[in-house]
Amino acid sequence: MKRMMGVLMLTVGVAASAAGVSTTQQNVTVQVRGASGSAVRAPEVPFVPTPEGAVEGMLALAGVKPGDTVYDLGSGDGRIVISAVQKHGAKRAVGVDINPERISEANQNASQAGVKNKVEFRQGDLFDADIGDASVVTLYLLPSVNERLKPKLLAELKPGTRIVSHSFDMGDWAPTKTVESEGRTLYLWVVPERGTGGAPR
Repeated sequence: MKRMMGVLMLTVGVAASAAGVSTTQQNVTVQVRGASGSAVRAPEVPFVPTPEGAVEGMLALAGVKPGDTVYDLGSGDGRIVISAVQKHGAKRAVGVDINPERISEANQNASQAGVKNKVEFRQGDLFDADIGDASVVTLYLLPSVNERLKPKLLAELKPGTRIVSHSFDMGDWAPTKTVESEGRTLYLWVVPERGTGGAPR
């Protein structure tokens, strides 16, 4: 009976995952073992692809244009990075994701789109990412992750850098602009000059 119950619970868990339902608390740090046997941090945010309409809405809200360098933190299958250079003319775009499967998928998608020479996908923790050369940063994370990321964004990004988040705000940092795109809320912030008090720390 215990074995049957175990199988039933496993089946329910798999079905929930396939339906996009979380069976764990996503903002809890989980330790897993990598190929080398060392502990690595598992993703805190479930992979939920950004709808194409929201991708275009985010990049339009950020005003992505030729000359921009776009960073997508938690880049998933690479669709925002690819669209930034392919449809909006960014000179370069970088995606950061902790999941090696997503990095592999993103690289394949970039090859198929013919933009491999303008994009880069880095496997790693977004909190450790070098983002100082970004002129635009895009996010589709969770409220708790946005809040923890805010000090890094304010400390490392140049004044004038545009930040766009899909669906989630950054607490007491009021957005410069908010728009609705296909029933989804998109938020824009602009990094203020140092010491102007334009954003909370």
